[in-house]
Amino acid sequence: LRARSGRVGSGHEPRRDTDGLGVATAATPTGGPALSVSNLGVEFFVGGAWVAAAKHVSYDLMPGKVLAIVGESGSGKSTSSMAVMGLLPKNARVTGSAKLAGKELIGARPEALRKVRGEGIAAIFQEPMTALNPVYTVGFQISEALMTHRPGMTRKQAKERALELLRLVEMPDPLKAFDSYPHQLSGGQRQRAMIAQSISLEPRVLVADEPTTALDVTVQAEILDLLRNLHTKLDSAIILITHDMGVVADMADDVMVMKDGDVVEYGPASQVFGEAEHPYTRALMASVPHLGLGEARTEEATHRDDSTAALRLENVSIEYPKRGRVPAFRAVSDATLSIQPGEVLGLVGESGSGKTTIARAIVGLVPIAEGSLRVAGQDMVGVGPKELRAVRRKLGIVFQDPGSSLNPRWPVGESIGEPLELAGRERKEISKRVEDLLDLVELPRDFRNRYPHELSGGQRQRIGIARALALDPTVLVADEPTSALDVSVQARVLELLQAIQKEKQFATLFVTHDLAVVDLLADRIAVMQHGRIVEQGTKEQILRNPQDDYTKRLIAAVPVPDPAEQRQRREARAALLAEQKSA
Repeated sequence: LRARSGRVGSGHEPRRDTDGLGVATAATPTGGPALSVSNLGVEFFVGGAWVAAAKHVSYDLMPGKVLAIVGESGSGKSTSSMAVMGLLPKNARVTGSAKLAGKELIGARPEALRKVRGEGIAAIFQEPMTALNPVYTVGFQISEALMTHRPGMTRKQAKERALELLRLVEMPDPLKAFDSYPHQLSGGQRQRAMIAQSISLEPRVLVADEPTTALDVTVQAEILDLLRNLHTKLDSAIILITHDMGVVADMADDVMVMKDGDVVEYGPASQVFGEAEHPYTRALMASVPHLGLGEARTEEATHRDDSTAALRLENVSIEYPKRGRVPAFRAVSDATLSIQPGEVLGLVGESGSGKTTIARAIVGLVPIAEGSLRVAGQDMVGVGPKELRAVRRKLGIVFQDPGSSLNPRWPVGESIGEPLELAGRERKEISKRVEDLLDLVELPRDFRNRYPHELSGGQRQRIGIARALALDPTVLVADEPTSALDVSVQARVLELLQAIQKEKQFATLFVTHDLAVVDLLADRIAVMQHGRIVEQGTKEQILRNPQDDYTKRLIAAVPVPDPAEQRQRREARAALLAEQKSA
């Protein structure tokens, strides 16, 4: 990065005192922490009482180091970090100390904190689509941050600097991205734009709050490489907030584990991964799915007889028609796959590869342009409304986000019973079936009277599974059903889904970008890239002996919860990319 003096520097050049706190006056003293947090506590005033969200949080973050704060939702990891930046709502109160380059942030004036944010400490938020303003271009938002903190900077200079930053974060087409609105960029590109804005003022401390949660494994690997390179160039300290232990193993120097607002473990990453002391840390590690944990399937179990398949696609192409100025787009080309009763097929690939389009076509939400599609013996090509309703009674679908797929105005019992009501079942039968389904997904029966917002993410996803199984489907389509869940909750939901599938023996299409989850659940795997199935076969064939270069890149990009192994995988991935590039 170009320093303010015009020379290329490391971020340690003297800085002007502009904030009243003194944190921008000079570089962090040699040997001193970039951020020192001591006995930090956060409480929220809820329901007439103060509720503790974080208690006695203490750590020292050195320049150039990465501290990973891990834990499940509600553990206090994000709350404690936002408290340091003064970004909590008005019903919060903060106690303790947080010193940035030796200067106190807790209790500082709002105008002083506004000047510190960006230059002293900056944040990469979890969801860039909501963190970036949708009515302004990406370039305008990066330039705005620069001009706000650099009063003498012209708009032309800000644009040049913004383009330099977009190139630094390896944006594919910086000039196009500069003039694009957030919705016009992919998830990985939006995250790169968010990072460019965050590092624009060369912050001493960068708070990365779940920066890769919703990204594909290959994009996630690129973003982690980017963060690793940037913090080396800038000598910035990073607070990495995540529940992905593979990401922690890839990035962290030190790890702090939080549970219910308390710090239960804190130490070097190698120590926490290798010799975890607290039972919660060990349980968290054990919950992480990673490659190699899945059971091997015999060749006899995967013998193909497509005449008995519950679901069969043959040379299927799917095209979205032209709308206005938007030309027609072929999302899937020449796809062939089949699933037997009792079998799980994992459909993997990056965003935009066509996975969800195939899932939508199976349930009749998207017509196919070419080929043959049969679901539970019913030909879906040219099917009429009456036949479509009949075949949908043999289908179940579990959506990625249970919060938005459940009606917020209905108790969850009504959501579970709705498919039964539409199928013409009697009310008494529906009530009994809802109770049986709640038993099946291991939730108390009285949960039927609760609303979605009264349940946790894992509980809502169990409700989504119960609804999908209401009519005893022949085929179940699960579209990224665990991607937004904490690792321990994800593990419980996956175990539940696996047990129900073995008991009910329905065919399952499991759409995901998480190869570790596929290794745990699937009998067979199909890999998609750019609308085509590039490779498919047994789990052992695809994960242990991949043939396609794209499959090899996907597998190499999967992080594993072991720092030593992850370092070796990162080196192997770099060598593989270099080899494929030269070829």
